[in-house]
Amino acid sequence: MQWLDRVNRERETINVRGFADRRAAGARCRVANRRFDIGPAFLPSLLVFALLSISCSSGVEIETSSDDYTQWRGLRSDGSASAFVEPTRWPDELELEWRVEIGEGYATPLVVGDVVYAFVRREGREVLVALEASTGDELWQSGYSAPYEPGEPAAVHGAGPKATPVYRNGKLFTVGISGIVAAFDASGGELLWRTDAPGEAPYFGAASSPIADEGIVIAHPGNYGPLTAFSAQTGNIEWTVGAGGFFASPIFADIEGVRQVISVTQEGVIGVSFPGGTLLWHHPWKGDQGGPTPVLHGDTVIVSGNQQGAAAIKPVRSDGEWATETVWETTAVSMYLSAPVVIADTLYGLSQRSRGQYFALDVGSGSVLWLGPPRAALNTAVVKAGKLLLLLNDDAELVVARSNRARFEVVGRYSVAESATWAQPAVSGERVFVKDIDSLTLWIVD
Repeated sequence: MQWLDRVNRERETINVRGFADRRAAGARCRVANRRFDIGPAFLPSLLVFALLSISCSSGVEIETSSDDYTQWRGLRSDGSASAFVEPTRWPDELELEWRVEIGEGYATPLVVGDVVYAFVRREGREVLVALEASTGDELWQSGYSAPYEPGEPAAVHGAGPKATPVYRNGKLFTVGISGIVAAFDASGGELLWRTDAPGEAPYFGAASSPIADEGIVIAHPGNYGPLTAFSAQTGNIEWTVGAGGFFASPIFADIEGVRQVISVTQEGVIGVSFPGGTLLWHHPWKGDQGGPTPVLHGDTVIVSGNQQGAAAIKPVRSDGEWATETVWETTAVSMYLSAPVVIADTLYGLSQRSRGQYFALDVGSGSVLWLGPPRAALNTAVVKAGKLLLLLNDDAELVVARSNRARFEVVGRYSVAESATWAQPAVSGERVFVKDIDSLTLWIVD
């Protein structure tokens, strides 16, 4: 079991701007994705607004709303935008609200109310930064010392962090580039607990993002460690299951009425009971070459990997025993880092074939519906927003396309950053938060 560093040993929290000052200035509220200010004289009325299920924030919301973005690949871990409404007409250019230099790394920013959280590297430290989402003003930062030298093949991507935090019940949980797992208070940044760095850092850096529920944080910690459950309150390890992880992040699923965690390890795909931590099933899959987060479609789990093609597997239970069936396999497309999405009965994504090629597959059979032009992008962060696809390429181009089983139908193209964009964008209502190498930008789609 890893020792935990308590806050009396290392609490490196810097409050830049007090929440009390913000309350004095007035609270920011959101109704149907439209924002308005409420002055101090009206603050007692906020209780009425809360009872009417209107989301208000004078710091950090305790409960999340439909336009929050609280973890890797969105509220449901399936690549969905949060409460996005397509404009009547797509503009020639998106509206730039603000841009700030914030620190290095490729973690997706999180959005809770009118606060955006960024997990970045600053001067040898891994730092969680809270910003006012409407202005980009920094509210606080908190972190810990985290020296790290990436292996030569990964050096071009810097020293991270790469894994996206998760927000649950007023806390934020992070996995750093060396596999350090940490918990922070979301209202002021207090470092609640963290694990020690492993004796040997992961060669390519930790990139698997954590998930959390029912007081438990799930991650592949340390140097590509096994699936591990931590107490959200104390950081104590509750259980470990399976082989070591790599790039793919775990997801929650309900299959045949059983809540479970699904993860791609270096030896296969596993389903683990949640919260109990019992291994339910294992499906052989070569996961040690890297691959995207698995995608759930009904009771079917879609996986892919570096030059491994793609497959759909179905866990089934008979007489209390679990097994897996292969629904389909294809070598026509293969995904390395870019995770696909399902819209209706179609799987959309970016294949690493032909040096980056958009594709559409029939999600039931795996048959190819269409393949886009070659050399489209080295990597694409795929977001689904209703019937739209928002495709953020690594060269900072945001491609808006309409889901279409017959062809790749582009609606618009926008330049949204000044350096490489490997992080998934956080889409919250009309807001699109884009993290590039060292900056965070808010664009408005109106």
